[in-house]
Amino acid sequence: MLLETLINKATQLDDITVAVAVAEDEEVIGAVIEALNRNLANFILFGDNEKINMILNGNHKDQQKTNKSLTIVHAESNTMAAELAVKAVSTKEATVLMKGNIPTSDLLKAVLNKEYGLRTGNVLSHVAVFEVPEYNRFIIVTDAGMNISPNLEQKAQIIRNAAAIARAIGIEYPKVAPIAAVEVVNPAMQATIDAASLTIMNKRGQITGCIIDGPLALDNAVSALAAEHKGIHSEVAGRADILLVPAIEVGNVLYKSFIYFAKAKVGAVIAGAKAPIVLTSRADSAESKLYSLALAICSVTK
Repeated sequence: MLLETLINKATQLDDITVAVAVAEDEEVIGAVIEALNRNLANFILFGDNEKINMILNGNHKDQQKTNKSLTIVHAESNTMAAELAVKAVSTKEATVLMKGNIPTSDLLKAVLNKEYGLRTGNVLSHVAVFEVPEYNRFIIVTDAGMNISPNLEQKAQIIRNAAAIARAIGIEYPKVAPIAAVEVVNPAMQATIDAASLTIMNKRGQITGCIIDGPLALDNAVSALAAEHKGIHSEVAGRADILLVPAIEVGNVLYKSFIYFAKAKVGAVIAGAKAPIVLTSRADSAESKLYSLALAICSVTK
């Protein structure tokens, strides 16, 4: 149970507080209560006080057995809840931001606010860490949820973000495969040109802390047998830790294919901000939200 190891690691970290924006959601509060029961973090729930308490007193009334704290802060609107949650992280009252029952665009508006937001000047990117059945290590997919069609420099930053997350979960020198449809540079396929450029940038020290080799098709990135059949020999082929997708459509399909066809489990965060952001889909299960919380907590830098 690879993702369970992240929960175990997260419980060993002290002084972690999660600010939840618009917390009045059954799955979100279910994940919060489970996180409290496992002593992952303290929580500040921003949102409609009455609705939050209704959910807590309904299905979760007798489930709080923890020495961690849960605080509710009333907000008159989703906009106010997002603003208060982001400000709590910005002022270091909290260490992690979590999306509740609010559209992603509304939360990101607060995150990117020039006055109190969590901008760093870096690209924000989605990093998903998968536990795939019968696969004995993590597979990281990026970017499946933020950047629509990143250019070369944005891809370089997306790799840096993902590599930082990889190191936070114990992959000291992650292997990165920029994914394309073929393994050779084709001038008609921008993904292959960018992949080759990223490989060269890595070799020349422009992208550090990881090993990049591409372009690689998905099979050659994750299967040593497939790479051998095609005569591909590199440190990354067949052993990739991070799959860099060329566009959001590819990432979205790969992400959902892992979950629905491979029955994979996942934790995901937004990286590149001043603090980790748990930005799961409202359709994600409480279990996925819990894994995402653990991943975010493990990614906190102090």
